Amino acid sequence: MKLGLIAGNGRFPFLLLDAARAQGFAVTVAAIREETDPEINDRAAADAKITVHWLSLGELSRLIEVFHKEDVKAAVMAGQVKHKQIFSSIRPDWRLAKLLLNLRTRNTDMLLGAVAKVLADEGIELMSSTQFLEPLLAEEGALTEAVGGRAPSENERKNIEYGLGVANSLAGFDIGQTVVVAAQACVAVEAMEGTDATIERAGLLMKSMESEDGSPASTLERQLTVVKVAKPNQDMRFDVPVIGMKTIETMVQAGARCLSVEAGRTLLFDREALLKRAVEAGIAVVATQRQGHRDVGT
Repeated sequence: MKLGLIAGNGRFPFLLLDAARAQGFAVTVAAIREETDPEINDRAAADAKITVHWLSLGELSRLIEVFHKEDVKAAVMAGQVKHKQIFSSIRPDWRLAKLLLNLRTRNTDMLLGAVAKVLADEGIELMSSTQFLEPLLAEEGALTEAVGGRAPSENERKNIEYGLGVANSLAGFDIGQTVVVAAQACVAVEAMEGTDATIERAGLLMKSMESEDGSPASTLERQLTVVKVAKPNQDMRFDVPVIGMKTIETMVQAGARCLSVEAGRTLLFDREALLKRAVEAGIAVVATQRQGHRDVGT
């Protein structure tokens, strides 16, 4: 059994690589020069069933050639590719240039959906990464409370309720999936910069409201609530919502005290360590059902 892995940045590709090998797959990694951690070479050097091919972000034809050469019939995407790369570092080959010209909009769903269709036309099925990482999906409930921490407060539940409405509307336009809320007011929304940068921006904005002696000068409650959702029709083959340790550390620095993610559609990396750090920092982490069928904080 052979699996193709299109690897972006972060730890996601490594987690998926380990899961695929544990299930007996030989893995051909298409590593993106602009994104993938070079440590992937060390994994390949230590395992004869892993091969790595480096290619640039715009080399769609090269990706197909590699998978055909390695007899790959099924592939997964794992790891973020920064949205801004589409408008900066990318140098599309003829195949990708043609694809881009035919897109109505250059959002994530349109672009990756078109790439998935090209791969399918070449006999390469793009699979959902959650097929290998299902145990990492957040289950419904107050996750920190289950490990000795706290559930969201009443004010945080109100923030979550409000934030879910905003975040779901935002995600429907494929702009971003995260909003940061204080006292049922939207402080920041995610666009091309990503979740962690959105949280950082919200923290800086709240600090800018302080008086010269450092005391709060805002009518808003100082503590921030972060709400992250999946898109209404999230294609789990790509762009799966992910929370990792860096997000918790970013929340600590920004003064955010509550995190809501979508149950069953968000991956939690390093779950035990992540929840332990959240409990230490007094952060409540809760997984809620899709809006319309949820019980926040239970």
